[in-house]
Amino acid sequence: MGGACCYAGLADRRGASMLERYFGLEEHGTSVRTELLAGLTTFLTMAYIVFVNPAILSDAGMDFGAVFTVTCVTAALGSGLMGLLANYPIA
Repeated sequence: MGGACCYAGLADRRGASMLERYFGLEEHGTSVRTELLAGLTTFLTMAYIVFVNPAILSDAGMDFGAVFTVTCVTAALGSGLMGLLANYPIA
């Protein structure tokens, strides 16, 4: 009943992958390959930030381990929420 409108237009894209259908990749002019490369780039950037951010803040007197943990948790939570719930590719 209420969810039928969300699937309008999916029947004509039966050959599309689950990722293409869920995120509407074709409508956004992108592909699974492009998005995977973008995800890898984002991951490498986040991996860099996970070590640099605590190093900078520990020089200011904060505990390295605590800042490292908080940086990891907030990056994962924020990226996951934006990607899965908001369907918006911002990390």
